[in-house]
Amino acid sequence: MSDSAPSSPTCPSVEAEIVAALGQRSVVLVGMMGAGKSTVGRRLAVRLNLPFVDADTEIEAAAGMSIPDIFQTHGEPHFRDGEARVIARLLDSGPHVLATGGGAFMRDETRQRIAAQGVSLWLQADADVILRRVKRRADRPLLKTPDPAGTIARLIDERHPTYQTADITIASRDVPHDKIVQECVEALHGYLCHDPQHQP
Repeated sequence: MSDSAPSSPTCPSVEAEIVAALGQRSVVLVGMMGAGKSTVGRRLAVRLNLPFVDADTEIEAAAGMSIPDIFQTHGEPHFRDGEARVIARLLDSGPHVLATGGGAFMRDETRQRIAAQGVSLWLQADADVILRRVKRRADRPLLKTPDPAGTIARLIDERHPTYQTADITIASRDVPHDKIVQECVEALHGYLCHDPQHQP
């Protein structure tokens, strides 16, 4: 009979520790279009065994039309108002992994709600990475301009100072998605479980 004690089956995993520390809070992914919030978010949700919710999908369901159609029919201010309401509702129904649209975190009211009811994680992507990714998609209303690269550069200049206030920053780059997800898990564990002032 071996003297070595078996590893305890009750020892919680890193993922379980993250979920326990979150309580009713959600992990909220923020950042530019094309940063990978939905793709990374889905995989992160599987790792954490939490539901995944895409705010843009929920906005379209609530409005009964696509986001490009909302922009075209009602304008961006109307869209942003609806976006804020949907994100507030989703935060109230946490915990989950929530992917938000690129402009959502720019609204003071939404940032305050996320700070109170979630942990914000910024997926930071460089302009060339974003442009390469969004070229594959035709559903980006803010990029329907003669100079998409210039628009992306302007949006980065406008938004990065606000994105930098997120709780956690992860570099989104052209590596396997699971590598980014692993970095998110490690950063969340460090933020939630190693710093007592952030305990719920």
